[in-house]
Amino acid sequence: MKFIIPVGRAAAAWPLASRAQQPTRPFRIGVLAFGQDPASPLFDAFRDEMCKLGHIEGQTYVLEFRSARGDADRTQSFAAELARLPVDVILTDGGSASLAAKQATADIPIVMVVISDAAGIGLVASLARPGGNLTGFSILSPELGSKRLALLQGGGSRRARRRCAFERSEPNHRRAAARPDQA
Repeated sequence: MKFIIPVGRAAAAWPLASRAQQPTRPFRIGVLAFGQDPASPLFDAFRDEMCKLGHIEGQTYVLEFRSARGDADRTQSFAAELARLPVDVILTDGGSASLAAKQATADIPIVMVVISDAAGIGLVASLARPGGNLTGFSILSPELGSKRLALLQGGGSRRARRRCAFERSEPNHRRAAARPDQA
């Protein structure tokens, strides 16, 4: 949960840099989630951090939450919908949601969270200089996925079966599954 705290601070500080000036309307945060639920611990932590910063949902900010629940087509349509709304920033979770948001708008700032290889899947030119309207941070790396798989293969009985869950429509999962030998 610690990784969501900086995102909460960034989203809160972005439009409300001066606490002396109250916005004429609540700041609208579009949330594009590939598989997360609005009641997930990830977004509970976000709301908690916003509250600590003095922001009250429904008063100083409004969340426009869209979850595709793992459906890539819905991710695309929800991204387009958020781009049409008057949202001030779009938060995305995962590669699919981030790619969909990038395709939907070049003007609205996009903050990526829960992303492993933004440069590798073509979201940004580089992590040092992402360019465009995208920013965010990586919390995982594809190499760690390969390493975890190698650890599973090396431990226990040779007869034991191991399963690894990948979401086929998630670009970072496809990349990790494609290179299990790079552990």
